[in-house]
Amino acid sequence: MPGAQEFGAELTDFRRRVDELRTARASLPSQERLSLLDAALFELQHVVDVLWPRYDELTAASRSPGGGRADPQEQQLLRALFQRLPVPAVLLDRDTVVRRMNFAATQLFHTRAGYATGRPLAASLRRDGQAALRSQVAAVARGEGDRSLTVRLSQPSADGEVRVTLAALRPPGEPHPAVLAAFQPGVIGAPAGVGTAGARRPESRPDLAEVTRHAELLDLADDMAAALLRVALAGGGPEAVLARAAEVLHGRFADWVIADLAPESGPGTARRVVALGPRDAVGDRTASLAEQDPADCPLVVDALSDGVSALRVSPADADAFGRDATGAPVLVREEVTSLLCIPLRAAATDPVRGALTLFRTGGRGAFEMAEAGVADRISRHVALAMPRTVPRAPAPGA
Repeated sequence: MPGAQEFGAELTDFRRRVDELRTARASLPSQERLSLLDAALFELQHVVDVLWPRYDELTAASRSPGGGRADPQEQQLLRALFQRLPVPAVLLDRDTVVRRMNFAATQLFHTRAGYATGRPLAASLRRDGQAALRSQVAAVARGEGDRSLTVRLSQPSADGEVRVTLAALRPPGEPHPAVLAAFQPGVIGAPAGVGTAGARRPESRPDLAEVTRHAELLDLADDMAAALLRVALAGGGPEAVLARAAEVLHGRFADWVIADLAPESGPGTARRVVALGPRDAVGDRTASLAEQDPADCPLVVDALSDGVSALRVSPADADAFGRDATGAPVLVREEVTSLLCIPLRAAATDPVRGALTLFRTGGRGAFEMAEAGVADRISRHVALAMPRTVPRAPAPGA
């Protein structure tokens, strides 16, 4: 099939050029590597403008009467090329939800591709750039043309401003377009279309804040494991496990820690086990959350019923965690700047045992995707430590 052969030749040439870029990048000093960014972006645009549309045509031809089948090796090659692109690249839907993330992007956002998939990328940006990215991605998905903008990552250790270039893609066999986002770290406010060959970045050095934060997260996971083992050895029930886990997370990881327990089996209602807040959150503030019905908290309902986790930075929905006894939205009253709501289950196929909700308030830094990933691991450990109630067998003759 001539079209497939030509396409295979194009892919082979493209892979060779990418390998040359990788080799050149490895041989250059760190302060001069940015000079290759223009060439890398040119190759990325070649994928968008030439290779992907041609692949779409071949796939459509293979589905038509008399057409051949798409070569699975070519599909594997495309996926491998995406992963090996020398620039951070993320495939988004029109709502900025991550569909795919290559290896360079996982390093930029300090997260795992598997964890990021299905979660909005806008949550990884600072508040002033979230709405702009959502708006521009939606415009590109509507077919209003490619564009670029400058955003800032939410991580304190990030390289300040990054330039993101957005291009529309039409994945084969899908009715809606996707958006390919390519990030240029270290490009400070460069206007669209302006090259970066003359840009210079300072020599990279170990980031003390990042190393310290990584050590703190390791310590948190270690302390949580030790605490859960102690509760298990003492024979504590699910309430004791949740209370101890909340104590470990409170203060050092979140300003508010709220734990809800799902009904053990059959029909029933969830109940709140613990609500820990800042030291100044005394009296009605703490009591109102401790006595709140989890059914009145949409985030908790989603976590318990559907196993849906949530990471929100500057939550747009004020009622996402319900209202207090006076009718005030909890997120507004407590000045919540970011939150995590995580279902407690040992595996994806297991029933949800409960939910952990974490608030950060005031001037404290927002939850990062890396921190959300650690919290997700901790939630599985908590679920494993929660004992199950085993129904007793009826007595003989009963």
